[in-house]
Amino acid sequence: MHTLIISQIFPPDMGGSATRAYNVAKGLLANDIDVTVIAGFPHYPTGNVPKEYRKRALVTEYVGRIKVIRTFVPPLPSKGLTRRFFLFASFIISSVFPLAFVKKIDGVFASNPQILSIFPALVYGTVFRCPVLLNVDDLWPESLYDLGMLKSKALRIVGELIAKVAYSTADIVVPISPSYVETIVNKYGKDRRKVSVVPGGVDLNLFSSQDKKVKEGGEFKVLYIGAFSPAYNFDQVLKAAKLLENEEKIKIILLGGGEMALAIREKIKRLNVRNVELIEKVVSREEAAKIMMDADALLLPLSGLENVEKGISSKLYEYQAACRPIICCSSGQPGRYVLETNSGIVVKPGDFESLVKAILYLKENKDMAEKLGASGREFVVNNMSIEKIGSKMIAVFNKSSWNQSKVMSYKRSHDMKIL
Repeated sequence: MHTLIISQIFPPDMGGSATRAYNVAKGLLANDIDVTVIAGFPHYPTGNVPKEYRKRALVTEYVGRIKVIRTFVPPLPSKGLTRRFFLFASFIISSVFPLAFVKKIDGVFASNPQILSIFPALVYGTVFRCPVLLNVDDLWPESLYDLGMLKSKALRIVGELIAKVAYSTADIVVPISPSYVETIVNKYGKDRRKVSVVPGGVDLNLFSSQDKKVKEGGEFKVLYIGAFSPAYNFDQVLKAAKLLENEEKIKIILLGGGEMALAIREKIKRLNVRNVELIEKVVSREEAAKIMMDADALLLPLSGLENVEKGISSKLYEYQAACRPIICCSSGQPGRYVLETNSGIVVKPGDFESLVKAILYLKENKDMAEKLGASGREFVVNNMSIEKIGSKMIAVFNKSSWNQSKVMSYKRSHDMKIL
């Protein structure tokens, strides 16, 4: 079988959507499914397109064993609604250009941009007469309402109309979180039988299997790694850091890039916070894994936005794979997940005093920190490996109405190979 993944952002780009597409690709490969990815030039979130891609329409390359056809996107930072939609529109158009270079495919996974990726996916699905699966990393346009990026009533009507078209035309809708299902079914009328939850998953090969032992007498490092976006409450982090200034050997590291980087840097300067290090840098998946494993606690400071809180960031799975305790600022699904998997401490978004207490507790209770880290690691090993995610994706393709015989033929041959 051969699956096509359409994903505007893809490693080395940062962000959960890039990780989601990458892990699905690796999971399918691990289950002997051939994969081609159509992605934009590396650009997210800074807009810095590398020189080797400039003035070109298409570039074919390999990321590991994954064939990636890169297509044009303008060198714009993903900042503000206008720039974002210009990037989306550019990719939706350019992602159809490789049509002549794509070999026969048996299924399409429309990964990102959110809901809009359905349109190029439908082109490929129609040409190759194969099923189209629509990924849902975030509820759009609902998440845009939470972020204050879509205030016009007319734009909201258009946004919800596009979402309805996207959900209705996809053969199967594949949300990453069970909390998305009711909105997709009740608000947009998608048949519940055609909605299948497949979590983000994690590539465990990037992370050492050794348990974390807290360093005696060393610096206690609390790390956030990822995009600096409005979905996260960095004010809460900086206020907590200010209260912790008199505590010895505590350091908070914010590593990543995005539209809020300048505001965070200015806030650090204004508050004169001395125990926070802001690093604006895009790192490889391998380097990110090493950085996570070098930390003592991993931080997910969500803003508490209703629809954002319905999702589960792929970052959580990576945090767990790193075998580190998690401090999750959440009032929704991410917080419930951390508690259910016994992998960290949950505090309310905005409650910087409780965040201080959580950091101090983990610093002073090394055995508990190690226990929480080990519990998270055990859960993702048993449930969230990319191999298991790939197997779940194959099962979803198996549910689709087209190419049923091909999927079943693959399944029989694969089962025989295992036997």
